[in-house]
Amino acid sequence: MADLISPDELTELLAQGREMTLLDVRWQLGRTDGYDEYLAGHLPGASYVDLETDLADPAGDGGRHPLPDPERFAEAMRRCGVNRSHTVVVYDATAGLAATRAWWLLRYHGHPDVRLLDGGWTSWRGPVETGETRVLAGDFESDPGHLAVIEADGAADVARRGVLLDARAPERFRGEHEPVDPVAGHVPGAVNLPTAENLRDDRWKSTDELAEIYAVTDRGGPVAVYCGSGVTATHDLFALHLLGRGGALYAGSWSHWVTDPDRPVATGP
Repeated sequence: MADLISPDELTELLAQGREMTLLDVRWQLGRTDGYDEYLAGHLPGASYVDLETDLADPAGDGGRHPLPDPERFAEAMRRCGVNRSHTVVVYDATAGLAATRAWWLLRYHGHPDVRLLDGGWTSWRGPVETGETRVLAGDFESDPGHLAVIEADGAADVARRGVLLDARAPERFRGEHEPVDPVAGHVPGAVNLPTAENLRDDRWKSTDELAEIYAVTDRGGPVAVYCGSGVTATHDLFALHLLGRGGALYAGSWSHWVTDPDRPVATGP
């Protein structure tokens, strides 16, 4: 699983002096202390990436976390020292639920070598720095379009002709509990595959286990993923990538779907 790097592997590469860019993407819905956590301690040389401002445009008609303007995203990555010729390692404190958004965006813009730290910050036992790390500006340029993105009509089409995965928790999928968006339920025809299924004790399951979990995508036709706002859906897309499979991101996700009252809503399993 080349795009997944263990803490031991990363420790060894850093000790060898490997030129790498580390991005700290600590973020959780409803919390604003990611930067404070970064200042209190982070991987050596890591730069902080703010998901709300660096990895998304402001909330609006496109949903709660629309894809960021390409040039603004590229500028943020340059500020963090991202170069196309250097490996980038992303991590968070939530087993990749936020960091995979950075992984996906960098790959979407054509970066050839982006890895996710398995287990993230909570698994790290190596050296730690505090305060803000200053890095040399990188050379990263925007080049969107290397991964597939769909809108609402495309999501509905995938649900009819292929497999549309909903990465949210089961109770949100079923419409029993909706803590964020104004309407509860899911896109008709979608299949629930919560991000928690990808993990065991905050570490990624083996490819054999993931292959069994994602066997639903074996039935043919296009595959796409959505979640609440297009963030955690990238966790399922990372799982598909580990299996050598592709899938499109419905970037606006449920928060965009429900902006149009004429779009149908399903509830239940």
